[in-house]
Amino acid sequence: MVLWVFGYGSLIWNPGFEFDEKMIGFIKDYRRVFDLACIDHRGTPESPARTCTLEAKKGAICWGAAYCVKGGAEKERAAMKYLERRECEYDSKASVDLFKEGDPRHPTVTGVLAFVSTPDKEANGYYLGPAPLQDMARQIATARGPCGNNRDYLFRLERALFDIGHEDDMVIELADEVRKVLLLLQEKAAPPAAAAPVSSPLLMYLSPLTETAAVDSR
Repeated sequence: MVLWVFGYGSLIWNPGFEFDEKMIGFIKDYRRVFDLACIDHRGTPESPARTCTLEAKKGAICWGAAYCVKGGAEKERAAMKYLERRECEYDSKASVDLFKEGDPRHPTVTGVLAFVSTPDKEANGYYLGPAPLQDMARQIATARGPCGNNRDYLFRLERALFDIGHEDDMVIELADEVRKVLLLLQEKAAPPAAAAPVSSPLLMYLSPLTETAAVDSR
């Protein structure tokens, strides 16, 4: 048996487990949304971060990276044990078909595992649900957890999608809105008479697709 796992968030740039093959592709009838709380990595229970989940939507596509784990049951179990721990906020799993560029009608791989969340706040305590763009941006700009800032997660995802050649308009729009929030916070924190250019450490966040320096990349 062979295990395939689809990554659409931090798994794109940081799978964290041993794999034998990586394939860039997309799945159908799902879109990437920032509707899931993270309270142990880039947020806290008091100030949760917003991270990605998949939302079912007819006709949508979501690009990402699929990872193949071969080599027997023990290797697959090790990968799944790691993923179950890491993706603990996701309360469900979906079996999806992976398509590659150039052949959108015939899946390259079927039965690919994707971690998803139940879109119900009562059934899934980590599900935040949708919010206005400006509200999400303020939350992402300010949330921080033991492993770093929520904004790093968003900016790294923006960069990862750029690197694989399939940018997500929603991710770009949200990232740009977070940059606006960070700029406003920088201006409010500056002395009234200060008119100097924005300086480090926020400068790295204010230009699209700049590298960030977070220690933990999840």
